[in-house]
Amino acid sequence: MSILITGASSGIGRQLALDYAARSEHVIVCGRNQEALEEVQSEYPEFIDTLAFDITDKNATIEALSSVETLNRVILCAGVCEYLDTNSFDADMFERVFRVNVFGTMNCVEAALPKMAQGSKLVIVDSLARLLPFTKAQAYGGSKAAMHYITRSLEVDLKKRGIRVQSVSPGFVKTPMTDANDFEMPMRVTVETASKAIINGIDKNKRDIAFPKLFSGMLKFMGLLPEGMQVKLSEYMARKQ
Repeated sequence: MSILITGASSGIGRQLALDYAARSEHVIVCGRNQEALEEVQSEYPEFIDTLAFDITDKNATIEALSSVETLNRVILCAGVCEYLDTNSFDADMFERVFRVNVFGTMNCVEAALPKMAQGSKLVIVDSLARLLPFTKAQAYGGSKAAMHYITRSLEVDLKKRGIRVQSVSPGFVKTPMTDANDFEMPMRVTVETASKAIINGIDKNKRDIAFPKLFSGMLKFMGLLPEGMQVKLSEYMARKQ
């Protein structure tokens, strides 16, 4: 029985792999960079194996996972973020972001599901950015909103197979991706904190794992407001940036 983690060469995925391996669980770390994966593996070589492939390549994804036997947890962390400047609107950005965040993740689901038996868990990482119409986040937030909807729908249809589907909605986490941001990131947490929250939520069978608690609670409340008020709040936050 193994745990498969995508996006495991850095950030949240990497920390999850290390924390699970520290619990003496067998982890398969996935990403495009074999050298980076091997660096993760070197921390716990007896518990970590590597699979290097590009999730946006469906055939490569299916071929890579064909060698895997039984998976009891599949945690899909791989993702990208780009911000849109509406003064030079770039439709290609949407294709780039959705290709990884949505279609790449679904390639992994297709490849992993045959390896998952009753009692296994499928965990898909989206983002709290899906909750409000944040400035410049049209592509990223849109892709994460799509992922959350897909996750909930998969939860309905995979229940009869005994596969539990869980969503993870992080706030700001200090990773190489967020390090590139040039705006304030309130309540940003470490990857260690993020990993602990995710593993704890998975262990407790939470269907919706969101953190940090205060930040996620605030955004979920704002997400319940009328859309006009959500837009006003987002406009206010955009002006502050």
